[in-house]
Amino acid sequence: MPQSADSNMIAALDIGSSKVSALIVTVDPDGRLRVLGTGQRESRGVKRGYISDMEASEFAVREAVELAERMSGVTIDEVWASYGAGGLVSDVATVEVSLGGHQIVATDIGQLLAGGRNALDRGGQVVLHANPALYTIDGVQGVKQPVGLHADRLGVDIHVVAADPAPLRNIDYVIRSAHLGVRAIVASPVAAALACLTEEERELGVALVELGAEVTNVSLHAGGMLVGLRSIPLGAKDITDDIACAFGVQRRDAERLKCFYGSAMTSPRDNHEMIEATQIGAEDGADPTRITRAQLMMVIRQRVEELTAQIEASLKALGFTGPVGRQVVLTGGGAELKNIADYMQGVLGRAVRVGRPRTITGLPDAHSGPAFSTLVGLAYLAGSGSSDIRDIGLSTATRRTPATGMFGRLIDAMRGGF
Repeated sequence: MPQSADSNMIAALDIGSSKVSALIVTVDPDGRLRVLGTGQRESRGVKRGYISDMEASEFAVREAVELAERMSGVTIDEVWASYGAGGLVSDVATVEVSLGGHQIVATDIGQLLAGGRNALDRGGQVVLHANPALYTIDGVQGVKQPVGLHADRLGVDIHVVAADPAPLRNIDYVIRSAHLGVRAIVASPVAAALACLTEEERELGVALVELGAEVTNVSLHAGGMLVGLRSIPLGAKDITDDIACAFGVQRRDAERLKCFYGSAMTSPRDNHEMIEATQIGAEDGADPTRITRAQLMMVIRQRVEELTAQIEASLKALGFTGPVGRQVVLTGGGAELKNIADYMQGVLGRAVRVGRPRTITGLPDAHSGPAFSTLVGLAYLAGSGSSDIRDIGLSTATRRTPATGMFGRLIDAMRGGF
């Protein structure tokens, strides 16, 4: 019989447009994560990352979590959930105080961050993350630890990620309808970056492209923090739908054609390789339709070209210019399309690699691909402890946890209305 989870248990839940995935891990005494159970179900009631059918989505969430609970042998009470639909906004707020040249002490940092907390008002949006990044001393940027240095002026860059409240309410409602608490809602680019980007990449400058089923998120990371976001309402599922429409086959057969025979790059052999597919409504025993791989590739390339053009436009809008060697990392389920990194590298003129999540002990091979970067990143974020500016400098009695304080007010507002 499943037992209740203890304080070292972490449950991550990624609600996507194509799948709902759950992950239960424990934090070992040495601080390392270890997987206890995983679960996955086909997503229902989600369109372009937004909840569109409460009942269907709640059913998929409950099934995925129950699978993970059965595998782990524990019952969880709350989850860290992802949010990757449109409406995410990333900004960097700078706060500065005058010190008069004296040596910086911990209380100066506390006063600076307290001032930063007062600068988090995002109007009608909800702040999901507010993390202090690099400090500035007398105009010199990039200082990681200013305590002990002398300065006339001390500043800090605060990375803020905010979202529209209505979609967050829907996610909260779906999870609670599945009889689970919401520990925190995390922007998926933040979680995915933690899972598949190296610390050096995030310092030097890197673009993370999450190729989801129906939404592609483009995020720019520099100086160790996320500094820009763009969402594109296109994804890998659109390629599947194009194949289904072009050849009159069911979506599951179109997905199979894409996965087994599809590629972002063409070759002369494509004209000679034949592929069989069963058309919608075909009678039992009817001969399957035959197409060349070149025909399949033509359909795939049209959508890939459109998606890549929009990614390129997003990178330019984010100011991702400069040296050719700047890295682009592809993750998400769409990154598993054969040769997608090579194709985008040629079009974007930048180094492109596929980002896979860091390994967690006990993580099944089926959950170690780029499609699970956000899920794994949620677990790492939950296990790393909070660095949110709304926590720093507060006493133990008033310290904000994701279920209380500011986020607690968000949850209360979700239930009762703003």
